[in-house]
Amino acid sequence: MSYTLGLLDQSPIIEGASNEQTLQKTVALAQRAEQLGYSRFWVSEHHHTESLAGSSPEILVSYLLAKTKSIQIGSGGVMLQHYSPYKVAENFHVLASLEPGRVDLGIGKAPGGLPLSTKALQYGTLNQGGDFEERLIFLQQLIEQTIPKEHELYGIQATPIPKTKPTLFLLGASPESAALAGKLGIAFVFARFINSDNDVLVQAASTYRSHHPNGTFALSIAALAAPSKEEAKELIGDQKITKVHLASGRSLTLQSVELAEKFGQESGEEYTVEQYEADILYGTAEEIKAILDNYHVRFQIDEFILHTPILREFERQRSFELLSPVHLQLQQKVKVI
Repeated sequence: MSYTLGLLDQSPIIEGASNEQTLQKTVALAQRAEQLGYSRFWVSEHHHTESLAGSSPEILVSYLLAKTKSIQIGSGGVMLQHYSPYKVAENFHVLASLEPGRVDLGIGKAPGGLPLSTKALQYGTLNQGGDFEERLIFLQQLIEQTIPKEHELYGIQATPIPKTKPTLFLLGASPESAALAGKLGIAFVFARFINSDNDVLVQAASTYRSHHPNGTFALSIAALAAPSKEEAKELIGDQKITKVHLASGRSLTLQSVELAEKFGQESGEEYTVEQYEADILYGTAEEIKAILDNYHVRFQIDEFILHTPILREFERQRSFELLSPVHLQLQQKVKVI
């Protein structure tokens, strides 16, 4: 297998679990991912929701680093439109100083919630959220200590300066985001579980490689493995992806029609809501691995970050076990014998 596998956990609140129980399950999953040979374990940022417990990835990352030993731990991702790049750099420099070489800083462009939570996050600031590229560039300069002399903040340092910098990733689902990551020379993760259009993926991969031929292009993909393809299909059911399309041209993915309607209402814009079939890979571990192998070759994918959006704890955990590098390598050895 010439690519690596990581996990994304959004800390879903499953089967009536409390917030406390849910976060401890995320800790246990990170520890198990380490044992199973996954390369990295990422947590997400979602605000003002009763279905996901992960609202502060930098805090959760610090705890997970303390509870694991070797696996890369990171954010998938920090929603930079809300925050000072300087403070984000400080936070992750502290983490990288505590656990050198194990910290990933994934940056997302989405709001991570509804307009009301965005307003709350940006309350008391002059931030309008329209300067994402400028923020990302400044964050990269802070991490790499390359702030140009003409910058008004030249000379500032995000201390403590770690010996090993956190690894910077940009998360996105468009060729434009891929182009930005490529131009900046940073790793890019295409969120296929948000945008499953393979034509867009082809454009994003090509665009990224044209700017950064030797960079890391990863794919975050929804996948569910089970002992049989029939069981996997039954577990997925008729899951949908819900999107709200705003008159300003923005489109955002929400967890339900109700949330999409609420987002549209809170935005103050004209909007439409559409649902699409969720494109989730399903089948046995061997069937899914064959698909990943094909994607690796077709799109030059360096790493897959697996996301499993089902609210069944045992089956979700089992899928991560079946798709793990340890399990897949064992299966390969059995075939050779």
